[in-house]
Amino acid sequence: MATKTVVGVDGRTWSVRRNIEWSVPATGDDFEHDVDGGRGAVVLVLSALFVFWLIIIVWAPAAVHVPWFLWVLGALVVLFFPTRWFLRRPWTITAKTDGGYDQPKEMWSGMVRGGGKAKEEMRILTRRIRTQGTPGHTDSPLQPVT
Repeated sequence: MATKTVVGVDGRTWSVRRNIEWSVPATGDDFEHDVDGGRGAVVLVLSALFVFWLIIIVWAPAAVHVPWFLWVLGALVVLFFPTRWFLRRPWTITAKTDGGYDQPKEMWSGMVRGGGKAKEEMRILTRRIRTQGTPGHTDSPLQPVT
């Protein structure tokens, strides 16, 4: 989603990028155990909830008055989990360079959870490249890709 070009202290030009991941990629140990219901399960559950609330609303007697704040509270409860799900999606951060005259090309990649954390990690990463010439640091989620 966001790409920055950063010139390192050693003169190399780095391309730093962050992308949201809509499905968590399976890694080595998790590959065989990665069971995902997929979009079909989501559609089934959401359509069942929609039909349930539609029946509740349609069958309500006409004399029943529901205060506005209960409608707002119901909307907040219904929207809480999708909002939390969206805000906590994993982001992949990638930093790569084609190298220089006497320097090798490198690629570093890592994953963080949450848009705010991804933005913060991008800021740390660009500052680290400008001052140190490498994206890696002690607490970094980025690892060199070979």
